[in-house]
Amino acid sequence: MALHSWLLFVAAVVVLCGTPGPNMLHVLTRSVTLGWRGALPAMAGCLTALVGVLTASAAGLAALLTAVPGLFDVLRYAGAAYLAWLGLRAIAVRSAPIDVSTDVVPSRHLFRGGFLVGISNPKLLLFATAFLPQFVDPNGSQPVQFAILVATFALVECLWYAAYAIGGRSLARHLTRPRVRRWFDRATGGIFIGFGAALLVSRT
Repeated sequence: MALHSWLLFVAAVVVLCGTPGPNMLHVLTRSVTLGWRGALPAMAGCLTALVGVLTASAAGLAALLTAVPGLFDVLRYAGAAYLAWLGLRAIAVRSAPIDVSTDVVPSRHLFRGGFLVGISNPKLLLFATAFLPQFVDPNGSQPVQFAILVATFALVECLWYAAYAIGGRSLARHLTRPRVRRWFDRATGGIFIGFGAALLVSRT
């Protein structure tokens, strides 16, 4: 892989990963309630889903979606339903002041929640399938190049998780009042529902 191609990929991924999406929003909200250290399992779950999707894409899973036309729709509806459920739960939850010192959530639950958020967007698979090959030299070792691209994507994603988590910890200081927390929960729920609706109306 040419160095200039890799640098171009890094620049594109920095912008793409930094754009607020379900993963980043999930990391932010977990950091608000648990602190950035408490949110680490959720980050790990989101990252595991991301790497899994990117790896599946590189391995040619998109060919399966092409061979089975209805499969993408099934994934799209399931992902949209899960994101909508997250949004409704956030809106319906009884808001209370943030107290990061008393919130205790099992790590396995945090990991599972992060993984489900990350895996619930099937558009990531199609995006990765169309995006990654643009930076691969067909004359070089494709497995090695895909491995480099996936590892780079994962590293940049981790750095953005850290940025959002730290920001969430700072935001928690302003959410000690129930009224502010209620509006934050409603905004978060609305955004998750919006992501789900975007999946439903997408036709890619």
